[in-house]
Amino acid sequence: MERVFDAPRDLIWKVMTDPERITNWWGPHGYTTTVEEMDVRPGGRWRFIQHTTGGEDIPFKGEYLEVVPPERVVQTFIFDVEPFNNEAAITTLTLEDLGGRTKVTSRDRFPSVESLEGALSTGMVGGAIQTWDRLAAEITRA
Repeated sequence: MERVFDAPRDLIWKVMTDPERITNWWGPHGYTTTVEEMDVRPGGRWRFIQHTTGGEDIPFKGEYLEVVPPERVVQTFIFDVEPFNNEAAITTLTLEDLGGRTKVTSRDRFPSVESLEGALSTGMVGGAIQTWDRLAAEITRA
């Protein structure tokens, strides 16, 4: 997935790596997020709990594998619910400087076709689009 944001790369990086800002934009419209852990460095871990509009809590976690401010993050991404928490997707997030604008690209590598199909069946694409809409709104408040 890719999207161009009308903001400089350093600002996008700041909003995407600040635990206090994550709570304002991470997840689909109407959801809230609790950041339980977010140590943005190679070997650092993250754990977020999404709270749906229906009152369900959805946990996610992972580990930062590569962090190159302000241009790249590679991390594991795990839906932390049995039996899905035994498989990690690898997410590579790149921020390309476009001279005052930023192209953000997210590439996910799933451990299996079944894992990818399972993620897609949850509405992952629509949720990601809404998340990036919320990120765009959060950037305007920076």
